[in-house]
Amino acid sequence: MRQQEPVGPATLAVDVGGTGLKASVLDASGRMEHERARTATPYPLSPQRLVLEIQRLTIALPPFDRVSVGFPGMVRGGHILSAPHFVSPDGPGGVPAPKLVRAWARFDLEAALADATGKPTKVANDADVQGAAVVLGKGFEAVVTLGTGVGTAFFLDGLLLPHLEFAHHPLHKGWSYNEMLGDAARRAVGTKKWQRRVFGAIDTLRALTFFDHCFVGGGNAALLTAEMPADVTVVDNAAGILGGIKLWERTAG
Repeated sequence: MRQQEPVGPATLAVDVGGTGLKASVLDASGRMEHERARTATPYPLSPQRLVLEIQRLTIALPPFDRVSVGFPGMVRGGHILSAPHFVSPDGPGGVPAPKLVRAWARFDLEAALADATGKPTKVANDADVQGAAVVLGKGFEAVVTLGTGVGTAFFLDGLLLPHLEFAHHPLHKGWSYNEMLGDAARRAVGTKKWQRRVFGAIDTLRALTFFDHCFVGGGNAALLTAEMPADVTVVDNAAGILGGIKLWERTAG
């Protein structure tokens, strides 16, 4: 008997990162209809250039009915409140340029992409999107993403909670999560010491939130080689794409 194809909207899922932009189209069941298209993140990166780069990524992809985007910064209502990787012409860790700071401040990326693609669009923090793919919907669940920077997301019984930008919050002696756990810090202190820092940060999050479970993802999560506590799970970085369909289910509207 021929297996019935999933019925429902096809979703263009985009994962915006400090080093790369990735996209694929997911069917109604969350299966990728095409292997991930990827391009290096170009710098300097204005909001308008990001929209154009995403449009270019879609050329080789199948048709889609809606768009989901994970963005590495503070996002509220589709508006960008912080874009730490993109406010410098030199990229992550560079000196911010006033012109780029102004360009990204409260930019309505959701509306810009909806206009460019002609499709309904949701834009959320990248950790929120990744978390949407992996949480179990049981109790209070925390998500931490480790990449160029650090992302966090929180869910209660499967519902995405308002985003808190923990990456900017002091973690140790005035140093933020980004400064302690981002990729630049890992390269500076070595992976072994960085890994100890990650476990310390998870302990801090546990004390702050009393999470029932914590999921750790992002490109650098694969570097965590020590045994995880029973309430912590390392997840595949592909969740940054696969969460694109779940984002529509775990948020209102």
